[in-house]
Amino acid sequence: MSQPLRAVLFDLDGTLVDSAPDLCNAVNRVLAGLGRPPVPLSRLRQVVSKGGRAMLSVALPDLSDAERESLLAPFLAHYGQALAVDSVAFAGVAELLAAIEARGLRWGIVTNKPEGLAVGVVEGFGWTSRCAVLVGGDTLPQRKPDPAPILLACQRLGIAPDEAIYVGDDERDIVAARAAGMVSVAALWGYREEGDDPMAWNADHACAEPRDLLAEPGLLPA
Repeated sequence: MSQPLRAVLFDLDGTLVDSAPDLCNAVNRVLAGLGRPPVPLSRLRQVVSKGGRAMLSVALPDLSDAERESLLAPFLAHYGQALAVDSVAFAGVAELLAAIEARGLRWGIVTNKPEGLAVGVVEGFGWTSRCAVLVGGDTLPQRKPDPAPILLACQRLGIAPDEAIYVGDDERDIVAARAAGMVSVAALWGYREEGDDPMAWNADHACAEPRDLLAEPGLLPA
């Protein structure tokens, strides 16, 4: 990092928040409407970071892409009615965010979740006044792995990309950070499909737990 660190940007689902329970509840409400049995959380958890389409694909593998696409809006509507009911912040996230703030840094979120839903999650966790910037999946025409959302977050913060780091649990996060010219951190505690190898993402750093960011050499200022 050529400039002093001024901000830490995070992905949301699978990085700051374990949102899988509420997302699974929304999928199961869609299934109930189709007269189908619920899908267990264990089947959906590994694809949460891939988005609603991926979750519907796991839950309804027999339907066509077009049929599943027609269920995306009902899924999002169900989820929007219960955004932060069973979701929890990952262990260590509260301490990490407090430590970032204590060190005089700002933090924000760049997610592929629709902005309105992301705002609802942030509100549900009481982070609205603390989150310095939030860019959602529909804030711009582009989404991660395109770097545009990360670059927009930096613009809104009034910083250069090399004055921030980006933390995410999906390869798209690392690709976007790299393309933005930003130091990337793979969040190994997040959601991954079986066979995914985060070491192959070529992130600048990899951390097993949120609190590990505080101890990673050269990552955050003391």
